[in-house]
Amino acid sequence: MMRICSLLPAATEILFALGLGNEVVAVTHECDYPAEARNRPVVIRSRIDTTASAGEIDRQVRACIERGESVYAIDAERFRALAPDLVITQELCQVCAASPDDLAAVLARLPSPPQVVILSPSRLADVWHDIRRLGEVTGRAAAAEDLAATLESRVRAVQARMSGAPRPRVLCLEWLDPPYAGGHWIPEMVELAGGEPLLSRAGEPAVPLQWEQVLASRPEVIVLMPCGYNLERTLAEYRQASLPAGWWDLPAVRNGRVSAVDGNSYFSRSGPRLAAGVEILAHVLHPDLAIDPIPPGALAPAERAAPRS
Repeated sequence: MMRICSLLPAATEILFALGLGNEVVAVTHECDYPAEARNRPVVIRSRIDTTASAGEIDRQVRACIERGESVYAIDAERFRALAPDLVITQELCQVCAASPDDLAAVLARLPSPPQVVILSPSRLADVWHDIRRLGEVTGRAAAAEDLAATLESRVRAVQARMSGAPRPRVLCLEWLDPPYAGGHWIPEMVELAGGEPLLSRAGEPAVPLQWEQVLASRPEVIVLMPCGYNLERTLAEYRQASLPAGWWDLPAVRNGRVSAVDGNSYFSRSGPRLAAGVEILAHVLHPDLAIDPIPPGALAPAERAAPRS
């Protein structure tokens, strides 16, 4: 058996899906799916207060980056004691994993350096490739191929069902203070689900926006998917967010087409549940054409009363 340390929640999901849960000996504090992953030793913790407001979290993250510090801390002593022979991490986003320098410093002190696999997906095809890659590395190539092929098939089915449908203009917000348009695979997911993504391009990272850009884009559909937030916290954040006056005049808001989703489970993580994310978006954009079941707690209308003039 291998001794695998997963420093990425999406990788943890993939490993368990490939039947490797018993070989995962270490995870991060964010590795909460499947439920069994929560029982594994934690070797990565956040240096910021993740219970704070969106604006405060953004401030803390920016402060860490400006000081040249990682947002995450590695428990070096526990890491060494667990002695993994395979470590999986990522280099896509410095806000989503321990810094390469911190990890390298810990690995250098191990008596027997483990194999390190670095994932860096930016499109859905990259995610399916990473599943196959982890299957090869862990001796589960056949299971990985089955999983990746199934996910690809689900996404193609949604795309085919939405073919020919009107394509509404869709703004996916992966943060509200400041606003960010969802990047990387999010625009691609919108296109597959039958929409036209706004203010971001497939394969490119999310960037902060000005509210003026949001208002000028005139979205017909808005999907709230703050990175790392579940549905309940997303709805709460929306209810207390400081929104510009012009928000209430946007077509999506006037027509009641603002939805909240569980971004943490189905959109933020580069893992198997992105296929469900495409299916969820299909329900948001074309509820009359979508047929796939919506996971419990994945989607809800985002309602908020307009301020009195």
